[in-house]
Amino acid sequence: MRILVVNVNTTAAITEAIGAQAAGAASPGTEIVALTPAFGAESVEGNYESYLAAIAVMETVRAYPEPFDAIIQAGYGEHGREGLQELFDVPVVDITEAAASTAQFLGRTYSVVTSLDRTVPLIEERLHVGGLSARCASVRASGMAVLDLERDPDAAVEAIAEQAARAVEDDRAEVICLGCGGMSGLAERVVERTGVPVVDGVTAAVTIAESLVRLGLSTSKVRTYAAPRPKRVLNWPPQLS
Repeated sequence: MRILVVNVNTTAAITEAIGAQAAGAASPGTEIVALTPAFGAESVEGNYESYLAAIAVMETVRAYPEPFDAIIQAGYGEHGREGLQELFDVPVVDITEAAASTAQFLGRTYSVVTSLDRTVPLIEERLHVGGLSARCASVRASGMAVLDLERDPDAAVEAIAEQAARAVEDDRAEVICLGCGGMSGLAERVVERTGVPVVDGVTAAVTIAESLVRLGLSTSKVRTYAAPRPKRVLNWPPQLS
């Protein structure tokens, strides 16, 4: 089984971290291929960057030359999952929905701890679209930018753990979801601080993708995610070289 794990930003170090986390969660015989888009922002922290990332991720997967069995979109609260489901006949798993759905097996309520406050509405919207918002106690911002996870990891972990602890104490969350692909690998530290289950979206997405492939299941194509109708599209796709 081969699973493509696609970073939504263009920072190679984050792709490597996501790929390593995914590979650690994969079963024997599952090959993880981590991909970095050829264009886009170095970090995705707003609507413009998210829509740009959606196009970049779709075109990056379209350009991948080898067969694959599933796709993981490794961006929290980002746009584009629906487009991937239209384009491909394999399971497509978004880490936002993977984390939240997994959390609901573990406790009555969950909270998401993410990066900057401006990303909170995007995550809330994606949870609502995915039908996952009813049991979400809160979405909290750590105040750390995505790239701060690389620049100052100790301060980032402390800020994330602090907001997770507040979510448990103040918002009555029973499970924490790490709300950024770049937070992969931080779950253990947050568990130590909060004493509750902590779900990493990349790890959850790998497990879900593997299960769907083994069950022989994929996206329904009868209506919402039917393949795009053939038509002329000017000057598209861009050259990925």
